[in-house]
Amino acid sequence: MRTLLIVNPNATSTTPATRDLLAHALESRTQLTVAHTQHRGHAAELAQWAATNEMDLIVVHGGDGTVNETINGYLPLPQVDDGQAWLPRLGVIPGGSANVFARALGISPDPVTATNQLIDLLTLDHDRKIGLGLADDRWFGFSAGVGLDADVCEAIDNSRANGHAATPGRYVRTTVRQFFKSKRKEPSVRIEIPGFDPISEVHYAFVTNASPWTYLNATPVHTNPGTAFETGLGVFAVRSMSVVSTLLLARQLLATNGNPKSRNLFREDDVPSVHVEASEPIGLQIDGDFIGKRNMVDFTAVPDVLEVVAPRPK
Repeated sequence: MRTLLIVNPNATSTTPATRDLLAHALESRTQLTVAHTQHRGHAAELAQWAATNEMDLIVVHGGDGTVNETINGYLPLPQVDDGQAWLPRLGVIPGGSANVFARALGISPDPVTATNQLIDLLTLDHDRKIGLGLADDRWFGFSAGVGLDADVCEAIDNSRANGHAATPGRYVRTTVRQFFKSKRKEPSVRIEIPGFDPISEVHYAFVTNASPWTYLNATPVHTNPGTAFETGLGVFAVRSMSVVSTLLLARQLLATNGNPKSRNLFREDDVPSVHVEASEPIGLQIDGDFIGKRNMVDFTAVPDVLEVVAPRPK
């Protein structure tokens, strides 16, 4: 088995010791090539190289952004026939601050435990075929968001550029700050879903491909608890920026068996596609990375498209 190990050395919890442990474990079972990302987009380039050279497995040791880059680097779009028939399997060893994609797959957040888990799964030859979401022409593994969520991701990206780590505490403080900034704005988002009346006057929305949507330290946050890699997309659209209703909704999101409901919330856990448009450009985030501002985005569920080395769902 030929394996490419992609390591993001700048990821929050990636360490040389963990990298060496992972490389040693993979070397004992596969023909291994190790590559470190050197700039934004480099993981995508490395993944494309691995697919072109018909490598069997790509293992990513980094955060959600590196995983997303990797997937978009080698997985062709459904409407594009580029003649690439060979698709490597994907393995993930968490190395970022949240690692939502890996945790949603049932992979341990501890890199050492996750390494042992990966080796065991490779030995048993256990794979899992999962669905992904498309935001226009970009794949996402677990979530995308327009409005508040994207504003938070943009602010966190700016903080990282200034040398500040993306800690859970920083996410909470940034979310509170961005919430009060957004509170003054009029709702500008309209959402269309097949089989439903249009949802208008939306302040912000999440479109998810799995649950949880994110983690607050070890606490999972569920916006759409009925959404999974084996279902359609989840939609969580908020029509109020009232402090009281927001706090009540946050309490439901953090509940162990959370099932968020509110008269100011539209939630559906299994839809095939979502059309989002805004009267003025609004921020878009994909798998935790700020993408830019859009007036319109189309989200689509694509089933059984990615083969991952991960525990099978119970």
